[in-house]
Amino acid sequence: MSSPWLWYASRACGVVTMVLLTTVVLLGLFTASGTRPHDSVPAVAMGLHRVLGLGITVFVAAHAGTAILDTYVPIGWISAIAPFTSDYHREWVGLGAIAFDLLAAVILTSLLRHRISAGMWRAVHWATYVLAPIAVVHGLMMATPQQPILSAVTLGCAIAMVSGAAWRWLSPATRRRSGPAARDWI
Repeated sequence: MSSPWLWYASRACGVVTMVLLTTVVLLGLFTASGTRPHDSVPAVAMGLHRVLGLGITVFVAAHAGTAILDTYVPIGWISAIAPFTSDYHREWVGLGAIAFDLLAAVILTSLLRHRISAGMWRAVHWATYVLAPIAVVHGLMMATPQQPILSAVTLGCAIAMVSGAAWRWLSPATRRRSGPAARDWI
């Protein structure tokens, strides 16, 4: 089935996913930073981080699903999860599949965090430092020159995530903490 509405829906869901990913990454960086302005702020931030993280699954599933249903370009179900199998923009769709797989691993381990070790959960959660730039490159390369707003939103999200990561790594609270002694806000 080919419809311009499927194409628009896929792009819109991709943009919403990117904005949600950026928000979740920034909330995660904030809660892991050790900055505690008020007692309730970290709890609220962590709650939002978790809820919006799960919300990403809805939009990324809709993004991939509408791209697959739109037969204007050949993107199959396998290409959504198996990297570099698409006949359409193999590299860029492949990066989207990698980002999807990493996101699935992060969400699955987060849902199972009380059944797995904290070290395993943390190691998989660190995959977001790989997931975010891959998702940004996917978004930038799949946008066309006729869609400067999509590129602008993606670049804005990239700048926000890089700024948040720099703040997290350069903040005095981060430098004072030592790995195992750091308080977990899981």
